[in-house]
Amino acid sequence: MNDLDRDPGRDPGGLERDLRAAVRGPVDLSVTARALHTMDASNYRRVPLAVVAPHDADDVAAALDVCRRRGVPVVARGAGTSIAGQATGTGVVLDFTRRMNRIVSLDPEARTAVVQPGVILDDLRAAAAPYGLTFGPDPSTHSRCTLGGMIGNNSCGSHSVAWGTTADNVRSLSVVTGRGDPVRLGQSWAGAPEGLRPLVDGHLALLRTGYPDLPRRISGYALDALLPERGPDLARAFCGSEGTLGLLTEAVVRLVEAPRARALAVLGYADESAAAEAAAGLLPYGPLTVEGMAADLVRASPQETLLPRGGAWLFVEAGGESPAEARARAEAIVRAADVLDAVVVDDPAGQRALWRVREDAAGTATRIPDPGAPAGTGPGHGAEAWPGWEDCAVPPARLGAYLRDFRALLAEHGLRGTPYGHFGDGCIHVRIDFDLITPEGVARFRRFSEELADVVVAHGGSLSGEHGDGQARAELLPKMYGPELVALFARVKDVWDPAGLLNPGMLVRPAPLDSNLRFTPLPREPVDVAFGYPSDGADGGDFSAAVRRCVGVAKCRTTTAASPTDVMCPSFRATGEEEHSTRGRARLLHEMLAGEVVTDGWRSTEVRDALDLCLSCKGCRSDCPVGVDMATYKAEFLHHHYEGRRRPAAHYAMGWLPRWLRAVAVTRTAPVLNALARVGPLAALAKRLGGIAPERSIPPVAPRTLRQWWRGRPKDRSRPASVVLWPDTFTDHLSPSVGRAAVRVLENAGLTVALPPRGVCCGLTYVSTGQLDRARAVLRATLDRVAPLLAAGTPVVVLEPSCAAALKTDLVELLGDDPRAHRLAASVRTFAQALEELAPRWRPPHVGREAVGQTHCHQHAVLGDAAERRLRAKAGIKGELSGGCCGLAGNFGFEKGHHEVSVSCAEEHLLPSVREAPGDAVVLADGFSCRTQLGQLAGVRGWHLAEILAGALEREAGAG
Repeated sequence: MNDLDRDPGRDPGGLERDLRAAVRGPVDLSVTARALHTMDASNYRRVPLAVVAPHDADDVAAALDVCRRRGVPVVARGAGTSIAGQATGTGVVLDFTRRMNRIVSLDPEARTAVVQPGVILDDLRAAAAPYGLTFGPDPSTHSRCTLGGMIGNNSCGSHSVAWGTTADNVRSLSVVTGRGDPVRLGQSWAGAPEGLRPLVDGHLALLRTGYPDLPRRISGYALDALLPERGPDLARAFCGSEGTLGLLTEAVVRLVEAPRARALAVLGYADESAAAEAAAGLLPYGPLTVEGMAADLVRASPQETLLPRGGAWLFVEAGGESPAEARARAEAIVRAADVLDAVVVDDPAGQRALWRVREDAAGTATRIPDPGAPAGTGPGHGAEAWPGWEDCAVPPARLGAYLRDFRALLAEHGLRGTPYGHFGDGCIHVRIDFDLITPEGVARFRRFSEELADVVVAHGGSLSGEHGDGQARAELLPKMYGPELVALFARVKDVWDPAGLLNPGMLVRPAPLDSNLRFTPLPREPVDVAFGYPSDGADGGDFSAAVRRCVGVAKCRTTTAASPTDVMCPSFRATGEEEHSTRGRARLLHEMLAGEVVTDGWRSTEVRDALDLCLSCKGCRSDCPVGVDMATYKAEFLHHHYEGRRRPAAHYAMGWLPRWLRAVAVTRTAPVLNALARVGPLAALAKRLGGIAPERSIPPVAPRTLRQWWRGRPKDRSRPASVVLWPDTFTDHLSPSVGRAAVRVLENAGLTVALPPRGVCCGLTYVSTGQLDRARAVLRATLDRVAPLLAAGTPVVVLEPSCAAALKTDLVELLGDDPRAHRLAASVRTFAQALEELAPRWRPPHVGREAVGQTHCHQHAVLGDAAERRLRAKAGIKGELSGGCCGLAGNFGFEKGHHEVSVSCAEEHLLPSVREAPGDAVVLADGFSCRTQLGQLAGVRGWHLAEILAGALEREAGAG
């Protein structure tokens, strides 16, 4: 092998040529592909040379052959949610999610399924569900993690007390070894590489005594599965090897019978230690789960969460053939437990609500709130916290004592972290506020890691109880297993992979746990930005810290919304491409700041292209566990990217929409423009010049604006205004009927309405197109005009959700140093919030109809819709609105090149809900974009809630 082959980085073109000649699947050496795969969900970062999406097992073998000949490392990757760094690498990354993602077969009688490594767990569970079956292990990432990744890490999840680890549920594996040999591994020595059996036979005594006995022992190679008295079981031994021994191409997995009914007992204890010490005593009752968490991970009040009294809780699920049987088993567990308080829930909605509290811990743990932070603090607020000691495990009976020692060690090092997790298996998750940026902080990270490893071993535990060793813990394996057994691991690795090219630096001969940290290449000085980012960085305002928010758990990569009300991430669900996920865009921004892969900073075309399909729906602001706000990051990027340069035509046509529409109103030329827009050739020319998608119709401009109607309306000036109705651009110029209806309802509720002075604007269209200097100027002028209203403290009712969200968030993040901005943001109310707060005794008219439609994505993400739900219920409007995004999203769906994605987003929830609605259902759509999308794609009229209530008032008046 020549020197050039030994340094493939000097000849990436040759590597690309060889790979393209050998494999049928896509081969990508682009900046975007490499940047997207530098990180997983761990603290580590490595820059790959290429990304290959193998088409089948032959592609896997061919790619490995090319890499072996050229001395290039190979890393197998699923969803990239690994927390120990094992899904990162410097060579060729094999992405199994794109092509090798099929369920090959499912046999309900044998209770087995044959799957490719890229199959998403939830897809397998959905396929098995009609037969009353499921796959037992269920990590919290079940909506996006792959079976290949689960096998590589020997994943577990909350139901492992009932159904074990992934290794317990594997029948056989098809693997390409590091030598290039395709083999099938099962419950025998068949397929073992030459030399493995003699190596094992020569160390039987060590294998019989070297492993701790506990249910969640994931660390190291499971060589004890090869003991003669246990089988041997090569498939089990391969599980948890983290892609270091061979490349999985297919698996036969066991399915288990899913209980027909479930009931959830939530047991309240005084504190975390009491809950931990009680967990093992519940195992004889055969629960499906014994999950634990403490009160410091709950960001809402007990009334909101339905949790029983206590400072910590166990979530214990029981199953049965019927709801009565499941409930009886749950109640028996409550009687057997010594608890402060308990609740048993058997209705599915209540169980989902409670499980959401527990599952949200995985996100809330990534930010540690400051002492005294109020309950209900949203996602992403507080000090940064990182993995690294995410999933140690000890014997369940030792858990209480271990947690006390763990807390003491945290305090000794001046660190904070909140444990939670699988108490019934003795496995603890925790994220800790390590400083992984400064040399002093990294040194403390190492000292703490070494000392905690000693604590875990002293309690008879495993350094990893779920997510594997990777780089995070492999260096410390000699503390757990001793040097002789760790040396045996290395010899086993060499038998399977003589060239040492499969995921090097992981598990065996590991890189130091404090090297390759993903924070190292980021700039140390704050980046000059337009937004304030008040919650990012030690003192706020740190764009690097904002980008660091994405820890890679990939909730944005789900192929369906995580819950019926979630929004994030519509563009990924439309395209399936990583670069169109929130995580993918965050990775590109990270690499832009790092400057190693993406080298042209704010001028990067790769970042621009990835952000181009971001709808700015803000769904990630609420649905992302750590509150990544990609809409803001996109606006920031566009601001810098086009600084001093000509912008796309759409930025002028739609970004400056308030200015154009005001000119139309002043000249009273709306009828003329509307007539011209109906002339095909003229409309086509206008759309081409304005960067508007040719598939779109230009919305008509109202002949009479809301303000013009208001000026001609008699008003009672003897009473001071109790509310100010904000005439946003869309309501004023394009949909004034909504404003007129709102005035009708607000006055019926006894409120006195006023409009603010002319020229006020929330700046939304300038923000969404990244024209932030202009947005700031517009907002400053607005604050000047509304200063008297702010001084009077008059609430401001904003009918358009996107404009309300802009005033709530963008205003203060752009002008945070102006106290008037904070006062205006605090004064903003939605239509329903204003009625509930200012007219609490008012009873709305009875509508008595079912409603369909979609909660506006900005309402969901920023404003919340609790008041709207209560108002609809009082008015007799039945039915639930769906989640997701309508796909028009302001200027997004109108821009040339976005129509296909816009339609795909609408087809996910909104349009199907309308098509399936009863004939007399009313279509609710509070946003102008949503109403426009409904009209243009479905020919359906959407109504603002104010219009529905105003119509009902008119009918009541007519009937009277």
